[in-house]
Amino acid sequence: MDNQALAALLFPDITKSIADYEALYPPRDLPDGAVVTRIAPSPTGFVHLGNLYNAIGERLARQTNGVFYLRIEDTDQKREVEGAVEAVIDAMNFYGVKFDEGATVEGETGKYGPYRQRQRKELYQTIAKSLVERGLAYPCFCTEEQLTEMRDEQMANKENIGYYGKYAACRDLTLEQVQEKISAGLPWVLRFRSSGDAEKMIPVQDGIRGELHVQENYTDFVLLKSDGIPTYHFAHVCDDHFMRTTHVIRDESWLATLPIHVQMFDTLGWQRPVYCHTATLMKMDGESKRKLSKRKDPELALSYYRAEGFPPEAVWLYLLTVLNSNFEEWHMANPDANSREFTFSLEKMSSSGALFDLAKLDNIAKDYLSRQSADMVYDGLLAWAKEYDTALAARMEAKADFFRAAISVGRGGDKPRKDYGSWAQAAKFLSFYDSETFVREDECPENVSAEDRKAILTGYLETLNFADTPEEWFAKVKELTEQLGYAVQVKKYKKNPELYKGSIVDVSNLIRVALTGRQNSPDLWEISHVLGEAETRRRIEEYQ
Repeated sequence: MDNQALAALLFPDITKSIADYEALYPPRDLPDGAVVTRIAPSPTGFVHLGNLYNAIGERLARQTNGVFYLRIEDTDQKREVEGAVEAVIDAMNFYGVKFDEGATVEGETGKYGPYRQRQRKELYQTIAKSLVERGLAYPCFCTEEQLTEMRDEQMANKENIGYYGKYAACRDLTLEQVQEKISAGLPWVLRFRSSGDAEKMIPVQDGIRGELHVQENYTDFVLLKSDGIPTYHFAHVCDDHFMRTTHVIRDESWLATLPIHVQMFDTLGWQRPVYCHTATLMKMDGESKRKLSKRKDPELALSYYRAEGFPPEAVWLYLLTVLNSNFEEWHMANPDANSREFTFSLEKMSSSGALFDLAKLDNIAKDYLSRQSADMVYDGLLAWAKEYDTALAARMEAKADFFRAAISVGRGGDKPRKDYGSWAQAAKFLSFYDSETFVREDECPENVSAEDRKAILTGYLETLNFADTPEEWFAKVKELTEQLGYAVQVKKYKKNPELYKGSIVDVSNLIRVALTGRQNSPDLWEISHVLGEAETRRRIEEYQ
């Protein structure tokens, strides 16, 4: 086979060489140890939690004075959705992930582009042509029907699946045969000519898992599809080399194709990046774990957390507990520090399935919001409401001081309340303050009869004085409790329930239901002073 003639036949318009691209994209001038990494999503319109999970590379880049960039892997045009690139950029920006270079809404920025793969076709074909010239790639004219028959035969014979050896029907076509098929208009793909051995294991250093031993690639995998566009396997190798990527952070599902990727780097004589395979995000489904599913689990979509209103920093606080084994200890010692102050480490990442727990995220978010100022919570809730609850946003802007006061209740001190972890939860929780959204969700306490309900609320109104201190107010509640035959001390009621109608808990919960519509709420004295005397009396009178 005249490989030079074959290369000229397949790529008549390619005149550049690999050396030209090496000159165009020289090694980056960065400090020793600087990390150059990226996220490289497909523009499908679905921005998922894994995109943010693997965007942890941005922190590695920042810690080492490196570079973090956005590359769009759009080689599969059938899956591309309009506006998908903007969606990725918007989502990353919302969570504070900033790119040094790469694709942007307006186009792109940086010296190592284009950053959209479909615009790099000439580069891929230049490298593909060089492989043909070396006798390491060839055109394949096999149809889908032929490939299916091949796989069926391999399965029947219990052989390795793939295009290799005796099954590589186009591997040894002559130049004349290739010319004849091309002249006949037959479509072709370009395959890599592998010399790998299925029985051989090769070492690969993983940035998270340490040294791995993987089966050497033995298949003649596809480099270029019939439209001349590369497969992911080929494109990302070319791009990561010429964009001078040092670390590739990706899900462990790519481990199966790792042999192909390292074989390409080695064949081309390029330095391998450090592959870092993160643990797949899992969830409990009954008694067993399973991978988060786009179809089954709404929480896989990054938009879910934004719509629910989980603050970005709270999401990062949770993700870092999953990503680094020592983060929780650091956060406990530094509860008010920004998560970016934490030094992230690949070595502290788990290599086993990362269990995603929405309940734990909710707890972390509640703790985070409980530590924030009323102004921060007001501003955050208002910004969320402007996008997801415009009626609430209008009320908040019309009664800003009222809402700030409501948000302040139970905030501060050593043990602030943890009533909500998201803006959606906050909107629901705070709804009882506003007369426009106030509803009674809970019933009167069981131990309080209809007769006592009227007596308690009547007595409470008769003694209610907004000039009282909290201590004076509570003293009156205890006096009323005792007068009506309820135990002031809960432990006395529990010890001798037959001696009392109930306890002070029943009395105070009745007042809570009258005032807030709920048996669980913040401090009643504080709530009353937010509502004002007229609204407080109106609600209690209404419930008598």
